[in-house]
Amino acid sequence: MNCAYYNTSLCPIEISYEKDIIMSIRILQDKIKDEGRRTAFSDKAFCSLEEYFSGKKKDIILDYVLLGTEFQIKVWSAILQIPYGETRSYKEIAEKINHPKSYRAVGSACNKNPVPFIVPCHRVIGSDGRMVGYGGGINIKEKLIGLEKINEED
Repeated sequence: MNCAYYNTSLCPIEISYEKDIIMSIRILQDKIKDEGRRTAFSDKAFCSLEEYFSGKKKDIILDYVLLGTEFQIKVWSAILQIPYGETRSYKEIAEKINHPKSYRAVGSACNKNPVPFIVPCHRVIGSDGRMVGYGGGINIKEKLIGLEKINEED
């Protein structure tokens, strides 16, 4: 697997990929110094993410693979159906996948999401509307939701 590192306008990230398929995107805590193995594909992925972060695009269209348990795949598939600029609660996702009492497990699946931004787990919030539980940090979750709210009408 190849890894490329980018300092995006939102946060530093690691893009892991094989051939022209994204295997994972990891949000990093510190600015990167080593660029890893950048290629035309990883640069395309970076540009697509930057266009999303700047509000120029509402969808990130890249080839990716979701590797996880059957439950995780159900959760991620449900999250992919949340429209841009909207949010759903962990409880609503649990109900949608017919596991109404599994909202904590939904949170765990969100935390294991291998392709944040593409599978927009930031759109999943607490039942009371609070921003809770985002692997990249609540501040990034708030920025992403705020960005989508601003650009929702465009």
